[in-house]
Amino acid sequence: MRPEYYADLYRQYQTFINSYDADTPIYKIASGPNVDDYHWMDVLMKNAAPYMDGISLHHYALASAWEDKRPALDFPESEWFSLIKSAQKMDELITKHSTIMDKYDPQKRIGLIVDEWGSWLRAEKDTNPAFLYQQNTIRDAMIAAITLHIFQKHVDRVQMANIAQMVNVLQAMLLTDGTKLVKTPTYYVFKMFTKHQEAIAMDTFDNLSDTTSASVSKNADGYFISLCNFGLSAPDDITVDVDTAIKSVSGTVLRGLRMDDHNDFEHPDEVKSEEFSTTSFQPHQLKAQIPPMSVVTLQVNTNK
Repeated sequence: MRPEYYADLYRQYQTFINSYDADTPIYKIASGPNVDDYHWMDVLMKNAAPYMDGISLHHYALASAWEDKRPALDFPESEWFSLIKSAQKMDELITKHSTIMDKYDPQKRIGLIVDEWGSWLRAEKDTNPAFLYQQNTIRDAMIAAITLHIFQKHVDRVQMANIAQMVNVLQAMLLTDGTKLVKTPTYYVFKMFTKHQEAIAMDTFDNLSDTTSASVSKNADGYFISLCNFGLSAPDDITVDVDTAIKSVSGTVLRGLRMDDHNDFEHPDEVKSEEFSTTSFQPHQLKAQIPPMSVVTLQVNTNK
């Protein structure tokens, strides 16, 4: 469809969607642009913004061209970085689409709903390619952490964000085979990041290396910090200045030793989160060394 035609259809059909329960309001989401179709976003916002609560956006991380899906295992170093670069494009997409949305919705009433994202790689051998079953590695953990950090950076506009599937499809959190089940590296990232929920998003670091991304939230106990060092060999030393006295620090790390480290049914715990203790702190300053190919979370408990 042309965006003009879809905008008219959306305006027509949304009139049939009404809330009949004051305690259960309807949240109407329009079908938004595919990746960087900024014309679609502009036309739809111009013609239908008053009739929507949200507008969707899809973007998948690719290691190569769309027509040439790359393998999830046994990939070269160049594809480690090309997949990460593709995931990082989410920041550009949200920034540019948000600029268009701001033109028609300066109060930021309408949410940007990123309801499909994650790695899209080649389906595993001897599986139905239509089922999109792919293995999940420490590289996918990097993709998850980087993308979640981007969402938090744009929390003023991104109201909801859904990884595409949870079980067995694309960048899944769980892989199953009959009664067998294994947790993927992506599962552990989501588990590690839960303390960002119901917290206040803070400004992130301004002195990180080129291979590290981060987010900071303020919660009831103090500050929650998540970091991702997607470099392949060098650790990253970080320093955090805190405005209130640090009482204690606890941490968790998920790391890989090889680019395609993963869990399977024979080795379900090859990649899993563990306690992280490579930290030191003074009353108002925290230091930590973030290993390469790792995701680290730190709960900084303060006196207030």
